[in-house]
Amino acid sequence: MASTAARPASRPMNAWLFLGLPAIAAITLLLLELTSLDMDLAKRFYDPVAGEFIGRHSYFLENILHDRAKQVVIAFSVFAILGFIGSFFMERLKPFKRELGCLVLSLALATSFVTPVKAVTAVQCPWSLEQFGGHETYSELLSPRPHTDKPGRCWPGGHAATGFTLFALFFVLRDRRPRLARKAFVLAFTLGSVFSLSRMMQGAHFFSHNVWTAIFCWLICLGAYYYILYRPASKAELVTKAQPVST
Repeated sequence: MASTAARPASRPMNAWLFLGLPAIAAITLLLLELTSLDMDLAKRFYDPVAGEFIGRHSYFLENILHDRAKQVVIAFSVFAILGFIGSFFMERLKPFKRELGCLVLSLALATSFVTPVKAVTAVQCPWSLEQFGGHETYSELLSPRPHTDKPGRCWPGGHAATGFTLFALFFVLRDRRPRLARKAFVLAFTLGSVFSLSRMMQGAHFFSHNVWTAIFCWLICLGAYYYILYRPASKAELVTKAQPVST
């Protein structure tokens, strides 16, 4: 088993890809606030005859894709914590102490930021708005909130974060197992998107809420990776790689 000191040097990071695309996505979301895209998409999932969203009382969406799926991710997080603790005592895990620590920190930060931000922003859920049978008034993200006795708690998307927090796996695996890391990225993006769509069908979130969540989770996981795991190749390592292999 390789030692911790033998941890491979990190592959170069493309700032345009890792930071530029999230920045463009954030700017695009701010510009979309000037349009009715969020409301138009929400109307696709609303049944005006029944007076509710089509997935509002769906057993599959609520009990399976929401409750059970969240429990699975929580269980994974618990195993990650146990693995990190075990890395202080178990020889098999010691070489991966930093990776496990980064994973635990990323999972914790990418899920715990949601609740306090929701309390600060007080954005209403679609199902609470007058347009969808509720009693609250819609307001854009950056505009003042109308007075209400029941402030919203819907921005960013909590359940979307349950899926997008698994971006942490991509970064943790990036240097040791790049192919597996790409599969982890696909898994995180797919789960986050499915969870986002399911909550949109229930009227719990607008489209933009979930995209913002993906951006935040990505940046949190990227930051944890950069400060804990990222290790650019030294000059000696670069020289060694550049040397031709003798035959």
